[in-house]
Amino acid sequence: MNVYQTLTPAVLLSSILITACSSDETPTTDATPTSTELVAQSPAATDKPLQILYDFDGKLDATVKSAWAEITQISEADGQSLKVDFLSQEHGYSGITFSPSQPWDWSDYESFSLSMDLANDGEQSTQVYLNIKDGKGNVATRSVVVPRGGFSTYYAKLAGHDIETAGDDDATELNFSSGLRSNPPTWSGEDTHFIWMWGVKSLDVSQITEISLSVQGAVSNKTISIDNVRLTPNPELDEEFLVGIVDEFGQNAKYDYADKIDSLEELHQVRDAELAELDGKAMADRSKFSGWKSGPKLEATGYFRTEKVDGKWALVDPEGYLYFATGLDIIRLSNSTTMTGYDYDQDKINQRDENDLTPEDSIGMLKVSDEAKKTRFVASKTRADMFSWLPEMDGELANHYSYRRAAHSGPLEHGETFSFYQANLERKYGEESPNSFLDKWEDVTKKRMLNWGFTSLGNWTDPRFYSNEQIPFFANGWIIGDFKKVSSGNDFWGPLPDVFDPMFAERANVTAMQVAAEVQNTPWCVGVFIDNEMSFGRSESDQLHYGIVINTLGRDASTVPTKAQFSQLMKAKYESIKAFNQAWNLKLADWAEFDSGFTPGEITEAQRVDYADMLEHYATQYYRVVHDAVQEHLPNHLYLGSRLPDWGMPIEVVRAAAKYADVVSYNVYKEGLNKKKWEFLAEIDKPSIIGEFHMGAMDRGLYHPGLIHAEDQDDRAQMYLRYMDTVIENPYFVGAHWFQYMDSPLTGRAHDGENYNVGFVDVTDTPYPEMVEAAKELGRDLYDERYGDE
Repeated sequence: MNVYQTLTPAVLLSSILITACSSDETPTTDATPTSTELVAQSPAATDKPLQILYDFDGKLDATVKSAWAEITQISEADGQSLKVDFLSQEHGYSGITFSPSQPWDWSDYESFSLSMDLANDGEQSTQVYLNIKDGKGNVATRSVVVPRGGFSTYYAKLAGHDIETAGDDDATELNFSSGLRSNPPTWSGEDTHFIWMWGVKSLDVSQITEISLSVQGAVSNKTISIDNVRLTPNPELDEEFLVGIVDEFGQNAKYDYADKIDSLEELHQVRDAELAELDGKAMADRSKFSGWKSGPKLEATGYFRTEKVDGKWALVDPEGYLYFATGLDIIRLSNSTTMTGYDYDQDKINQRDENDLTPEDSIGMLKVSDEAKKTRFVASKTRADMFSWLPEMDGELANHYSYRRAAHSGPLEHGETFSFYQANLERKYGEESPNSFLDKWEDVTKKRMLNWGFTSLGNWTDPRFYSNEQIPFFANGWIIGDFKKVSSGNDFWGPLPDVFDPMFAERANVTAMQVAAEVQNTPWCVGVFIDNEMSFGRSESDQLHYGIVINTLGRDASTVPTKAQFSQLMKAKYESIKAFNQAWNLKLADWAEFDSGFTPGEITEAQRVDYADMLEHYATQYYRVVHDAVQEHLPNHLYLGSRLPDWGMPIEVVRAAAKYADVVSYNVYKEGLNKKKWEFLAEIDKPSIIGEFHMGAMDRGLYHPGLIHAEDQDDRAQMYLRYMDTVIENPYFVGAHWFQYMDSPLTGRAHDGENYNVGFVDVTDTPYPEMVEAAKELGRDLYDERYGDE
């Protein structure tokens, strides 16, 4: 039951309950917020608020979802604030929304931010999402971590500075025009800026309809106090906020922090100290294949397999020991490059071939010819000016230049790249021979994984590690090619395959054959992931959930094999177009009109059932085709699915995956696994694995913490342990891999601008001691926690 009340000032320090929502339904109510207009002045002329939206000292209407809220007294001098208890332990979304009776018009202000004071009254740091919505329905999503403690000021720029260079006001944007997911602050100050996440930067500030604060994906309840929600003028822009931000080691040149490397000598000292302790020994209870040597011994098949043991799904290693997969993704150099701002004549670049099996961002270091280098020019001065140092084209460390022929998003569609991480590997490990540093890096990496307590090398591990016989690994492949495509209408990484096109099966077969050639039937390979985070559908609405079906119904069955399949399904079910029209509330003349393409109307209940059937039919064909290809070429290895993202895992697709995948994989960027959300695993009853998750912080010089925010490195380590606890205690999960081994480049990875602090090592290949200790703590107790006596 949902109850909504108007907040009033506290009387005798008592509090008024705003609402408690026991469901995840979105509440609606009329809202009349307090809005005190001050004299409008030029933002540059005053540092006073331009407008006070909420000071919580007067009448307030607001709506909450899965939360409690109350007005509380801060002190006699400081007045009142709004305290919100987010019931996030039980609810994936918990939030409060402020909506004016008439849209706010802030168009008179040229350069300003939405600011507020936040305090964390809870026991853990809290990541707060800020959504701002305009009258066109555009939403800008930002996020910030609020540390435990008293009030501090947080702001989100809405106009001016780097917001002015945003794209179309109806285009979803990941990056700033700089190519970074999050820019450095555009002025110096003590206040904290909300980190850009996604949405539309250039909102129509003449009609702002909604401001919401929420906690999402947490596994414990959170408490935040809010005060002084206001508009503030932006200080003067630092014209060089993007100039010279990268030092010679790829670190932040403008920010000092613990463990920052200041010289080559210091880099070597840190290296020597680590190597002196790195013996490459695994945990004492580990089998040859990192299974649980102290546990029961089951049937040994010589390869990894799955089995349900005492009500818990498990992997079983080649010798028959229980096995639980932990480890790191991206143990490769392909994603360590960043765009330099330079480019070459495209006629001098060897372009991609339509028969390529590897996506551009997975290819690794791509060299260009000397003829191409002669055509080098500045394609983005903004990017080129970020670097205080880059090697001469024919100088020392120039071998770490590369080229990216295509990018998913960012400042340039293609261009020159440089890998500071790889250059630092040569600085660290190439003293004896410049050509030996990668072999040394490989050896150090294997020793780290064993010493740190991990049981495997995660997805996107460089195939150079596949021949190792010290630690198991997970292989991967991509199905790309000139087959027909369909669309969900929200294709984040790209369109989806038309899985009924015979060419798709051909390319799946070629991909599996290539992976098999890399794996060489070794028992050290646990299994293979194929593809990643496909846009099968989103949960926010029926239109997004069934986007593949809806968009495909609008196409011609004679040229779109998936549409032809949908047509066959509906004809078999309804037989007559009259019966179909009645169920769907349509007026199609005949089946020929259905086949040629049409736009479905408002969704009926019968229609929703049919949408679900068609979506599952599509997904079943996808997983059947891929399974068959893997089974033919890698019969001894597990097929691990397609790594469904938590934002795109319709239950129909999960069911389809469970029919054919040996283990169903999910990428889950949350603070942990919410028990309520994952109850469906009991119905599926298949072993599952987490393919990606991470947490990041802002205390090591990077400008974006990642998708899940931590207060600092200590907090990041504790959040890692809490996340893994939720995986280990779930009887359906057989492992989880952290994304990723090394931090993103400070200026963003070349593929899409991600500039996250999510590594176990930084750009100088120096481990984060907090993360290493957390991994060791996890590893020591891993098997007892998972398979030991309750």
